[in-house]
Amino acid sequence: MRIMGIDPGYAITGYCILDYESGRFAVKDYGLVSTSSKSRFPDRLLTIDRSLSEIIARYKPQVMAIEELFFARNTTTAMGTAQARGVAIVAAARRGLPVFEYTPMQVKLAVTGYGKAEKSQVQEMVRRILHLKEIPKPDDVADAVAIAICHAHSGNRKEALAVSGYQ
Repeated sequence: MRIMGIDPGYAITGYCILDYESGRFAVKDYGLVSTSSKSRFPDRLLTIDRSLSEIIARYKPQVMAIEELFFARNTTTAMGTAQARGVAIVAAARRGLPVFEYTPMQVKLAVTGYGKAEKSQVQEMVRRILHLKEIPKPDDVADAVAIAICHAHSGNRKEALAVSGYQ
């Protein structure tokens, strides 16, 4: 199964394309979509949409895994991030990709075995699970990789295959 992991944000959206087959991972790509703080907000969202659409067209993932939002304090940041998240979901829906959402606690549990793990622990486990020389940078990219790993380890794989038409 080819999984697209997304850590949404309007300044930086992290992405990962990861193959998972017979318990083995193969990293196809990971990186970020960044937008300029000098750009108008609608233009920033359009950049995210166009970039993610190009990545989807290039790699043809079967499913998108995206982080659910959790913000306790800054509602302004939360609103912008929620809009960027919506753009990512629409980019997937436009291509018929099923979208699966995971909380930060679910991602931490799937990657480290502990739902309250520190960010550094998650990043180190991402590096180890995928046999990478270095932790993907910046944090948004490492988070997108962790979200893709979470989906691979979740019970949603069979459902994702059925929804996407692949089996």
